[in-house]
Amino acid sequence: QVQLVESGGGLVQAGGSLRLPCAASLRTFSIYLMMGWFRQAPGKEREFVAAISGSGGNIYYADSVKGRFTISRDNAKNTVYLQMNSLKPEDTAVYYCAAGPRDIYFSDTYDYWGQGTQVTVSS
Repeated sequence: QVQLVESGGGLVQAGGSLRLPCAASLRTFSIYLMMGWFRQAPGKEREFVAAISGSGGNIYYADSVKGRFTISRDNAKNTVYLQMNSLKPEDTAVYYCAAGPRDIYFSDTYDYWGQGTQVTVSS
């Protein structure tokens, strides 16, 4: 069983930055886990934000965050990060990390999920 724990959420003004770490409890983190970040705003479906391969060599972003968000991982610490810059009010959502997908863009193909962390961007 994999446990994922997100942190780093909070309230930030538009244009500001946040970094969200997601710590995984799995020893085989690096060789097994494609990791992804999703977000869900009130009344909306959960949407793909970014994903990173086990080695970190393949990275994918949603068009809405490309150029502003950066996903990275530290396999020695079993942690994946989402650095969010130039935040906008429309980035307000609960952010989730997830692991082990069959298709990185579709949330229902991920095997493991964290509990989520709230990000609120004020205008």
